[in-house]
Amino acid sequence: MQELPGRVPGPDPHDGADLRVIACFDELMVGNVDTRGLLNAAASLAGCTAGFCTDLPPPRSVRVAPTGKVVQGRALPPPGSSIRCDGLTVWLEREGPARVNDGTVLERLMLAVRIRHGRGRREPDRGELGLLLDRSVPVEERRTAAARLRLSPGVRYRVLAAPLFAAWEDHPAGAEDVVATPHGPIHALVLPEDRAPGGAIPSGLGVATTVEHLHRSFRTAVVALRLCAPPEAPCVAADRYGGVIELLADTGLDLDFPDVDALDAVMRHAWGPATLDALVRAGSVRQAARLAGVHHSTLRTRLDVITGVVGFDPFDGIGRTRLGVAYLIWRLRTSRVLDLPAPTYPATTAG
Repeated sequence: MQELPGRVPGPDPHDGADLRVIACFDELMVGNVDTRGLLNAAASLAGCTAGFCTDLPPPRSVRVAPTGKVVQGRALPPPGSSIRCDGLTVWLEREGPARVNDGTVLERLMLAVRIRHGRGRREPDRGELGLLLDRSVPVEERRTAAARLRLSPGVRYRVLAAPLFAAWEDHPAGAEDVVATPHGPIHALVLPEDRAPGGAIPSGLGVATTVEHLHRSFRTAVVALRLCAPPEAPCVAADRYGGVIELLADTGLDLDFPDVDALDAVMRHAWGPATLDALVRAGSVRQAARLAGVHHSTLRTRLDVITGVVGFDPFDGIGRTRLGVAYLIWRLRTSRVLDLPAPTYPATTAG
């Protein structure tokens, strides 16, 4: 099912998006994700708040925003954007006209909620892996969760992060679950330290840590995932960026970054993205020209334009660091990797 969006032809341009919705909820149901996680997925897919309520004892109402945060207050299911069945109701709080895939999201959300609530057991607030990957949970509770997952103390592991629609060519065994993040639900899988990037496309592989610090590995894995650029770099390892990626994992990207804002003007040039990528990776103008595939005089002219826009020389001391950090933050702000349908290109890696 996860490969169908790339393989099934059809006259309707929305078919692929519908299949992506179906594939996401299939995986959520297989993973026995709780109601909040299901709502998080629906809200992320629809781009608006998703709600759920039940008349069954005990009565309950939950609303979740696309960011994964619970929205306070009880809302009435909006007419035309809700489904009711067996005492359960789900809805989307869309402002404006419905989107073409809203119906599919609601149908799959209702199916998943019915299965979830038809098992006759109380929902856990969160799975063991969710506890382990949450740094706000006391360390002793994280150690207990690790033990229940049969992860050994003192052994180093990495977390692989992938979207729910990722294409798995190699799905290794390990503790895994769907975990809520500010970027939507993410498939997390714990692997041994020596695991190479790859397996899921796209995916990010976090830094290696002991079980007490696996939340660091997960946060860096999510950053690495968002730095993926399929098909050239469908899988990215956090180690490639050293300690910078941990800084990025703990930085609020919605803060004011003048250097990043300046890069927006550079990126409006057709040559902007490729040139900045070459400058960040090169040690000289000539090397940057080779990486960008242009003559060094052309690269020099572009460098003059960039220097004039950002206000510093990218090859002068701290300017290299400023440009590199600004470029990575810009890529994270503009990342679309979590919006992609399941890819079908060959599995290559970028370490």
